[in-house]
Amino acid sequence: MPEGITAENLLNNIMESLSDGGPKHKSASFFQEESESSVSAQFNRLFGRQKPIHHCLGGGKSADSMLWRNKKISAGVLVSATAIWVLFEWLNYNFLSLVCFALSFGLIAQFLLKNASGIINRSPSNVPRLVLPDDLFVNIAKSIGAEINHGLGFLQDVALGGNLKQFVVVILSLWVAGMIGSWCNFLTVLYIGFIAAHTLPVLYERYEDEVDAFAYSALEKLQGHYKKLDSGVLSRIPRGSFRGKKLE
Repeated sequence: MPEGITAENLLNNIMESLSDGGPKHKSASFFQEESESSVSAQFNRLFGRQKPIHHCLGGGKSADSMLWRNKKISAGVLVSATAIWVLFEWLNYNFLSLVCFALSFGLIAQFLLKNASGIINRSPSNVPRLVLPDDLFVNIAKSIGAEINHGLGFLQDVALGGNLKQFVVVILSLWVAGMIGSWCNFLTVLYIGFIAAHTLPVLYERYEDEVDAFAYSALEKLQGHYKKLDSGVLSRIPRGSFRGKKLE
């Protein structure tokens, strides 16, 4: 007869999902006291990380930008994102207005460059024409489509894979994202995520020992609080068995 899913088992599954990929130990309940072990002894790094943070971020130029390997590029990207957010949120510009203004300035610059040669008695200058290749748009569409399909496939695997730990983590993540989205608009959410991606990884890489120690301490305190709650309240709640009738 299958066991019912209790609050303790659910938290056990969540804690085991954080330690996946780390060194394995003999199986024991997360909420059972062990004489010579602690939460910090069950983890190597935060979320069971074994590889450098640069490798976990995918490596390449994107990881270099998020970890500030090239400070000029990272600062430029961060300033550009901030400028775009300020234009849309604080100055209340919209995308069409910015495109029209940019095209207007471009036309004025080309007009002045073309006719300035006649004013200063020089030979007419050839203004370079801006032509975007067709492959650029095709590659962008393919990349976006591949990422969307990858995300949909991942969510379907989580829903149909039968992994309760992964399912709970994804549901909680989506719930948190939905709550944040109800507080601010989509552009602000993207900007907050962009800022977090360019600040939290580099801060964690610099202070990872302190962050890991704080996380393990918080988990140990959570363990103690849950034991008190379980012994005082949860253990006194009668638990019924929910069993469906077997189909003949």
